[in-house]
Amino acid sequence: MLAAYFDQFNVVRLITIQAFLGDWLVTFTNSSMMMVLAVTIFWLLLKGDKLIPNRWQSIMELIHLNIRSVVHDNLGKPGQKYFPFVLCIFLFIAMLNILGLFPYVFSPTAHIVMTFGLSLSIMIAVTLLGFITFRLNFLSIFTPGGAPLILAPLLVLIETVSYITRVISLGLRLAANISAGHLLFAILSGFAFNMLSNGLVILSLFPMLIMVFITLLEMMVAVIQAYVFCLLTTIYLGDTIALH
Repeated sequence: MLAAYFDQFNVVRLITIQAFLGDWLVTFTNSSMMMVLAVTIFWLLLKGDKLIPNRWQSIMELIHLNIRSVVHDNLGKPGQKYFPFVLCIFLFIAMLNILGLFPYVFSPTAHIVMTFGLSLSIMIAVTLLGFITFRLNFLSIFTPGGAPLILAPLLVLIETVSYITRVISLGLRLAANISAGHLLFAILSGFAFNMLSNGLVILSLFPMLIMVFITLLEMMVAVIQAYVFCLLTTIYLGDTIALH
């Protein structure tokens, strides 16, 4: 019974193609399909350029203003070059989270492999940009200014562990919140279905009302987690703008 709740997280092969060179297999899974679908949807919806915006264009303009405000508040004017990157990450993650709320739709952001890969790529880019911008001076982020020299080795170790932990925490936070919501929804829906199948119609109303509340909560969580991911990404990108 418990294993059935985790079936929604199974990665299923849809198309497998034998590569021309060697024994490489190119596999298109349900996770890949959802990511392609998410990119296609928000690319089509971003094409609105009407003088008098419709409802969807007004929402996109509101998202645009909020993400630009986040980038400006954390990175200032020099960090505006990162705005398109942060906006695309927000739209990508938010679209995947929202699509994952529909029945029988796979949610890639519930997989630590996907979210960890995204966070690892971001931190590698931050590190490379830091070295390109500041050269070896970038290593000064591991030694807090004004610290006693005798404590320098310990502080460097702590700051290094903290820097590496960013990769894990950034991806784990997103995957854990999304998968926990999906599991809770699956358990409650199974509980309500068992009550209905046993003829307990009135008693089944309680878990069904909870499911409605959780659905609304998950819609907020889907957007909030995308926002938190982008906010932390913006803060981490601050190391490529100015050393602290």
